[in-house]
Amino acid sequence: MTEVSSLTGRLLVATPALADPNFDRAVVLLLDHDEEGSLGVVLNRPTPVDVSDILEAWADLAGEPGVVFQGGPVSLDSALGVAVIPGDAAGEQAPLGWRRVHGAIGLVDLEAPPELLAAALGSLRIFAGYAGWGPGQLEDELVEGAWYVVESEPGDVSSPSPERLWREVLRRQRNELAMVATYPDDPSLN
Repeated sequence: MTEVSSLTGRLLVATPALADPNFDRAVVLLLDHDEEGSLGVVLNRPTPVDVSDILEAWADLAGEPGVVFQGGPVSLDSALGVAVIPGDAAGEQAPLGWRRVHGAIGLVDLEAPPELLAAALGSLRIFAGYAGWGPGQLEDELVEGAWYVVESEPGDVSSPSPERLWREVLRRQRNELAMVATYPDDPSLN
């Protein structure tokens, strides 16, 4: 098997050519990527469900909009918490209940008492479900041109305007990807 270069902590931005409606204009934060497969959450799919409706103890810590996001089409009955812990993450010990994924971004143990993390949290987002790929599956989709791979920024996790995240992430790229941000929702009307 060929060695897989980890994309953990990076963003997958759906190309206009991606035909899967689950990922139309999706921005996926990869939480894990290795030879066993990949797992991520879609950052720009808010649902109408308030965090307080399913995880009341975490509701006050969730960023705006204070709703649950659909993290992907897999395991929609499970919840994942993704949080940003600001500061010099390299030299500090991670707070209890938080596991670093990349830089200041990490996973929250939603079984832990929220008080353990409340003082350290910069932002928190709750996701129902996740996006998953088996071994080599994501690499095949990358070769097919389904995704752009770009660097993440901590603010991507807690964007107050998730409906604009696809365009914003593309627009900040310093190459031809910035032009893709202007791609119309329906190219036939262009």
